[in-house]
Parts: sequence; structure tokens; C-alpha cells
Amino acid sequence: MTGSGERPAALVAGVGARAGVSAAEVLALLRETLAEAGLRPDAVTLLATAEAKADEAGLGAAAARLGVPLVAYPARELAAVDVEHPSGAALATVGAAGVAEAAALLAAGPGATLLVPKRRAPRVTVALAGEPDLRHHGDAEIRGSDLTDLAVNVRAGTPPGWLRERLAASLTTLAAYPDGGPAREAVARRHGLPTARVLLTAGAAEAFTLIARAFAPRRPVVVHPQFTEVEAALRDAGHRVDRVLLRAAEGFRLRPGAVPEDADLVVVGNPTNPTSVLHPADGPAGLAALARPGRLLVVDEAFIDAVPGERHSLAGRTDLPGLVVVRSLTKTWGLAGLRVGYVLAGPERIAELARAQPPWPVSTPALTAAVACCEPRALAEAARAAERGAADREVLLERLARFPQITVTTPAAGPFLLVRLAGAAAIRERLRGRGFALRRGDTFPGLGADWLRITVRDPETTDRFAAALAHALTGR
Repeated sequence: MTGSGERPAALVAGVGARAGVSAAEVLALLRETLAEAGLRPDAVTLLATAEAKADEAGLGAAAARLGVPLVAYPARELAAVDVEHPSGAALATVGAAGVAEAAALLAAGPGATLLVPKRRAPRVTVALAGEPDLRHHGDAEIRGSDLTDLAVNVRAGTPPGWLRERLAASLTTLAAYPDGGPAREAVARRHGLPTARVLLTAGAAEAFTLIARAFAPRRPVVVHPQFTEVEAALRDAGHRVDRVLLRAAEGFRLRPGAVPEDADLVVVGNPTNPTSVLHPADGPAGLAALARPGRLLVVDEAFIDAVPGERHSLAGRTDLPGLVVVRSLTKTWGLAGLRVGYVLAGPERIAELARAQPPWPVSTPALTAAVACCEPRALAEAARAAERGAADREVLLERLARFPQITVTTPAAGPFLLVRLAGAAAIRERLRGRGFALRRGDTFPGLGADWLRITVRDPETTDRFAAALAHALTGR
């Protein structure tokens, strides 16, 4: 069966094979790969391979035992797919640099990502591809548990006492409808902007929903790996979203030239969740290079206040056409349950977004928090917290460097680290058994089951985590 007309599958196993491979060999590696990713064999809906391998009896028998179709792709289609682990042997025998990874991605369809890179046995290779769960967030890792939280990127010990007092005092005014004017003015002063360039939102997530609903882009593009709620909101609004996947081999650095010229809405995070990469504001590889007339450039700066000096922020810029900056007060001030953030953009864009909001979208306590967190005292505290966080991140980096199995994405600028290690799903489960919750990485497009995100905490917590990690890596 040829793959070109196949319906996209939820989870696809791409398979490369040498002559004479048996079904037992294929299934053994497939089960091992699925177990490593924390998946069951019945999660696979399709096997995919190269046309040159489709007649291997072992592949057909393996598909039959799983009860799924086997699809095959011509070499020219496989060769057009950019694979993570190219193979000279596959190029010589099949005419494509990677059969397992390329076939998996083709069969899984547009929007799919490589969930597990190529795994090898003597006569077979397997890779898994599918559509990541864009609605999975770090709070799912800790909900209903007493685990030490290394999954959610909210600063520990927050909100501080003085902010809780301000919030408590605001409760006496709940009989009145919220007045967003003072909060807009406070945010505008904080960034040196006119109030017409500010919109308060119920968290950064609402801002992305408004962007998706208020604007009608012909070709929206999200630069991944990235906060997945952005793409989910665009899809929910009926937009077909294209992805630009930054590469691990390049440190997930921004490549402005990779963004299609005709993209009229581009979304990128800075520093990016989950990679912790801080992209430069200017220069050939800078965010400003993405701005142009006729395009909306949406920069998610939810974690920029955790960067000392807020380096490379575009929040105060008015010289870039189509710039939309999204900010959050959730992370630094521990206000995830209150939902407060804001958008900075040109007045006409702010007006369009405001028309998409319901009346009184931000509560009085949230507006109170916005005012309080923009005051000089709060900004000074946030700056100190950013410096402490950077120092604490260095401690975590040093502890992780003791484990040769772990590769850390560096340089890192956010209050979290992205790490890669084989068998990450199993390690994450072992760490849960030792009292620590980490964020899985396979729900971020462009990553897979080998990736984890770790929140930066104080050195004492980091030392306890490192001791637990040492046991988890040895299986003890």
C-alpha cells in the first residue's frame, strides 16, 4: 500500500529494516521503544516504511500481529523529510537519509512531530511520530499530589506577604464592577508607553485566545518548541497553523530565515518555554528581523522578568511594525490562580483585541495585582528574584553536569532547564516515586520522549533532587 493517500494517524511507528528481518525482531524493538516512552503497544495505529522494504515478510507479519496497516513511501518522499538522525546506510540502500523517522512523520500527517527518535537493533530501526497533546501543562504533573514541584515554573514562596495584603484589601470593593483604568496606566508607566498600547488580560493564555479570535491571518506560523497553548488557541479559532521547528543540534536558536516569507502572523517565545533559550532582540538572528509590514509578530515574554535586566525584551519598542508582546504576572509573583497578564501593541491592534474580550474580563483582585506588581518596590523585588534565580540555575546546571547521561540545553536564561536523556519517561516515573515531579517534554512539538523540563529551585531542593536523580538513573 502506498502512503501518499493515507489518512493521518494518531501514533505511527516508522520502521527501517534489513533484509530478512523477522516480525519478532520488529516487535521486540517496537515494544521496547513504546515502553521507554510510557506508551502501550495498542497505542500504535500504523506502521510505516519505505517502498523498498514493504515486501519484507517480517514487517508485514509485525503489522498483522499488531492489527494495524503497513504503509510504504517512495524514496523521493522520504528524502524530502528533514530527519534528526540521518543514516548513510539508508541513503545508500533506499535513497533516503532516514527511513524510520521520515516514514513515521509522513504517515502521522501535517502537524505531527517526532515523539521518539530512531531506536536501533541489529536489523531494524524504529521511530515514533504523532500529534502531541497541546493541552498538557505542567500543573497536570502535580495536581492532587504532595510531590516537590519541579514541573511548574512559578517562583516558590509567592505571592509575597505584602502582595497578599493588597489582594485581601481589594476584596472589600468586590461589589463594584472592575475598573481597568489604573492598571492600564500602571503597566503603561512601567514600560514607558501610552495607555492606548496596553490591554489587561486574564493571564497570558487569554491573550493568545484573543489574538486567535481577533485577527484573521492567512498563514499563521508558530516557532516551536514553544508554549503549546498558542497553537491550540489558533487551531480552536479555525486557523491552520504551520510550524517552524528549531533544532536541538543548533541549540534551539532562532533562524529568522526559516520562517516563511508569506507568514502574516509569527509567534515566538523569549525566553522560550521549554528550551530556556533567550533570543537576541536585534541582529541577523534577532527577533526584530522577523518584523515587517503586513505581519503580526507575537512575542511571548511570560518569563522575561526572570531574566536579569530583562535583556532582549521588546516590551518598550514602538519601532517594529506589527509587534505584539504578551506578558504574564503569574510566574514571578505566584498568581496562576488569579489569572493576570497583559498585551503591549499598537493602539489599533489593542482596540481589535479589546473588542474580542467579554465585558469586565479581568477581576478587581487581578487588576490590583497588576498595579502593585508594576510599582518600584515590586520591580526591585523582581530584579532581585531574577538574580537569585540565575544563581540557583547555575547550581542546578552544576549538579546535572555530574550525570554524563544527561544533555542540558544551554545557554539557559529562564527559570527552568530543558534536558535530554534516553528513557526519560521511565526516569520521570522513578523520580515521582522519590517525591519529585518533572515536566514531560513530548507534548511540545519538536521534542519527544527523551526530553524533560526541570524548574529551577533553591540549592537545598536542587541537592535533594540530584540525590534522587542519581538513584533514578541507576534504577534503584
